[in-house]
Amino acid sequence: MITDVQQLSGLQKVAIVFSVLGENLALTLIKDLSKTEIRKIRATLQELPPVSFAVKKRVFEEFYFNFVSDKFQESDEDTPKKPFDFLNQLTDEQLISLLVAEEPRVAAIALAQVSPEKKTMVVDRMAPDMKARVLIELGNIQDVPLEGIVSVAQTLEEKSHFLPRTVSFSRGGAKEIADVLAALPPEEEEKFLSTLAKENPKLAQEVKKYHLMFDDIFELFPDNILRDLMNSVDLDTIALAMKGLPEDLVQRVIGNLPQKKQAMYEPVEGPVLKREVDKARKVIVQQAREMEKEGAFKLEDLASGGEMIE
Repeated sequence: MITDVQQLSGLQKVAIVFSVLGENLALTLIKDLSKTEIRKIRATLQELPPVSFAVKKRVFEEFYFNFVSDKFQESDEDTPKKPFDFLNQLTDEQLISLLVAEEPRVAAIALAQVSPEKKTMVVDRMAPDMKARVLIELGNIQDVPLEGIVSVAQTLEEKSHFLPRTVSFSRGGAKEIADVLAALPPEEEEKFLSTLAKENPKLAQEVKKYHLMFDDIFELFPDNILRDLMNSVDLDTIALAMKGLPEDLVQRVIGNLPQKKQAMYEPVEGPVLKREVDKARKVIVQQAREMEKEGAFKLEDLASGGEMIE
């Protein structure tokens, strides 16, 4: 039995493809073969010793990624175009839109062609039952006939031509509202969110996934993130921002400072203008937003109750 693909000649590999697909189907995929070449393939197939499943699978992978992809080459291109190349031309939102409505097996075949990051992104947007079925299908793609994979590529590419060009417009929504709120003074920010919560509670909840306010820091941030945040802000700014907060929150912040900073911390005594306190708090919020941009945390996960492990 042949157990190493390196033992096979090119002719033997084609013979294996013929044996699995059948001659008629193979000839529809492998075109322009002369009668002499077909006779050689038939003779090679008759003389071919048993071949392990792993080797057959490897041959099919080579055939799929190298030989079949040539059939998708456009006449005005010098380099071959692989069947699923079009997926790499789609934006993240277009890719999600294309695949979440497909049958699990179709979605799985397409997802197998993209990067792990894009794979995770699309699966995360699927309904729980769909997600489970797609993951199962991802493990069974080797059972799909080659002609089925080619058909999926052709069908999805045709559908992709009708996807909207999301780069040309903005659809608004919670993220857009959050971006506007981030630039407002604290008083206007709170007033708007209060009104939104009354008139459209669902949208207000969505906005909170993208918009961070000072009070959210204590409600959403676990101690490890709070510690990193406060350690990146000037001690005087922290003291001013703590003005008027409940003692338990002040002690939580102090407790997450390094011992040297804890010893140096002094509360701000006497009356202070509200705008000065708001300004200090805004500095802390802006620093938290910078941390999110750098990947220290994801506000959407915290606001959605995503599990955190310290």
